[in-house]
Amino acid sequence: MKLHSSNTEKYQTVTGYDQSGVEINAKRYDYSVLVMPETPPRPWNVTRFEDLTAEHFEEIAADKPDVVVLGTGERQRFVHPRLVASLSNQRVGVESMDSHAACRTYNILMGEGRKVTLALIIE
Repeated sequence: MKLHSSNTEKYQTVTGYDQSGVEINAKRYDYSVLVMPETPPRPWNVTRFEDLTAEHFEEIAADKPDVVVLGTGERQRFVHPRLVASLSNQRVGVESMDSHAACRTYNILMGEGRKVTLALIIE
């Protein structure tokens, strides 16, 4: 296997995570966040998966990502298609996974230069 170094210091990179929060570029967040490669993380007003609404995904759609990685907590859960209609109408895929997998996937896609949004629910 050949390894290549990558220069991701200028991007928002997940540097750590656990059940109670996430670190982005070594800064801790203990609340739900939206993370994109080239803009600082911002709070996402979601406290529980069950509270998700279409408006939460409309907020993400306004950023015009190519793909959304949704971290749903300790276990993978799927949102109803009507909630993500604003993204589907823009032909933006939403991938739901547990939060640990979401953080890893975000870093990979970000490292590939994709316009990805990590929507991470911290309960």
